[in-house]
Amino acid sequence: MGKYFGTDGFRGEANCQLKADHAFAVGRFLGWYYTTLHRQQGKELPARILIGKDTRRSSYMFEYALGAGIVASGADAYLLHVTTTPSVAYITRIDRFDCGIMISASHNPYYDNGIKLINGDGEKMDEETIGLVEAYLDGQLEAFGQSWPSIPYATGAEIGRTVDYVSGRNRYIGYLISLGLYSFKGVKVGLDCANGSSWNIAPSVFNALGAQTYVINADPDGTNINRDAGSTHIEGLQRFVVEKGLDVGFAYDGDADRCLCVDEKGNVLTGDHILYICGKYMKEQGQLLSNQVVTTVMSNFGLYKAFDGLGIGYAKTKVGDKYVYEYMKEHGCRLGGEQSGHIIFSQYASTGDGILTSLKMMEVMLSREKPMSELAEGFSVYPQKLVNVKVTDKATAQADEDVQAAVKRVGEALGDTGRILVRESGTEPLVRVMVEAGDQDLCTKYAEEVASVIRQKGYGAD
Repeated sequence: MGKYFGTDGFRGEANCQLKADHAFAVGRFLGWYYTTLHRQQGKELPARILIGKDTRRSSYMFEYALGAGIVASGADAYLLHVTTTPSVAYITRIDRFDCGIMISASHNPYYDNGIKLINGDGEKMDEETIGLVEAYLDGQLEAFGQSWPSIPYATGAEIGRTVDYVSGRNRYIGYLISLGLYSFKGVKVGLDCANGSSWNIAPSVFNALGAQTYVINADPDGTNINRDAGSTHIEGLQRFVVEKGLDVGFAYDGDADRCLCVDEKGNVLTGDHILYICGKYMKEQGQLLSNQVVTTVMSNFGLYKAFDGLGIGYAKTKVGDKYVYEYMKEHGCRLGGEQSGHIIFSQYASTGDGILTSLKMMEVMLSREKPMSELAEGFSVYPQKLVNVKVTDKATAQADEDVQAAVKRVGEALGDTGRILVRESGTEPLVRVMVEAGDQDLCTKYAEEVASVIRQKGYGAD
């Protein structure tokens, strides 16, 4: 992780850690950098950069600041307006933009925001280019064989322009509809749009495929994104599915790159359940070409035991869907994801896509002609406890000798019957302590034991 950009972009409280000036500077660099690349490659047309945003009030400010920076450097900024992160990735790739930008802090509260960078292949931006962005922000840019104390502004006819590109979002909706292999007619589906990016896209897709669609949290006002809604507060959808007698429910996060599922009984199906259900189905259909599902170190023990029983291989990466996708791309894997609901179907997308994930889950349910609860049979979840400790310094807290000793004690006590994992959040000022064991009380005891050491050593910021 860099100074500004973590595992999922440059994120912080709007106009505190992440200011409008930062967005303008990022736009200035990207417009200049890709315009310079064009000239070196003999291209006369200006660089083209795609921008999407979620429903946070500050997203409009950052959109205009990014756009101003881009056009001031001589590139053109194309605006998708309110849309999902995966739609930006898809349109960037399909329409051959130089890069894409998504303005979102994903599942964070409304007062946070973020800038996610996507390369021309629709993938998360490479570390080398992000390093150049950070160097520019710090006034230490070296690129194209020289140092740049400042970068030139475009003048005259070379100043860029902004282009309304809502048509791109509409084509993405059409793409999702085209992936529906079965009619959803007669199926009662609940959608929790988290008052975020999916609020009009997801219902449009499900309605077009014939579902009886029941929607909650699809009335964004700029400050209610993720508030008691979506994949991070799925209890509302659980009640809604049961009360309305729905067949299934899907919950997205603020930018709709995550999806969690609720079965007809109101049970939550996590990203691990989704990997199990889709992995099993894809293997049966001959679609799991490498016979390997890519997970992260946060996936549940029970998932690996279930895969062992099915004869499906698996890999474990660091937490972050960017690491999952990198492994998938290198090893030719078709399915991967995180427990949190970032699921990647590499045949169809280059990033996690919540709406696509819900369509693939519908495909399995309709193909198998079984309720969603039965599709999850065969996967038993190990008890797990996750404690998030807000800290002032993630690296120092995790490296503390007493903290490490506490982690070692718990690991030795668990032996082969469980595990402990302590890691830094890539997007928030948190150290995450996760324990898995055969007993829930034991998980809680050990997780709190380590978390209390972190707090007692004075690293806590609560």
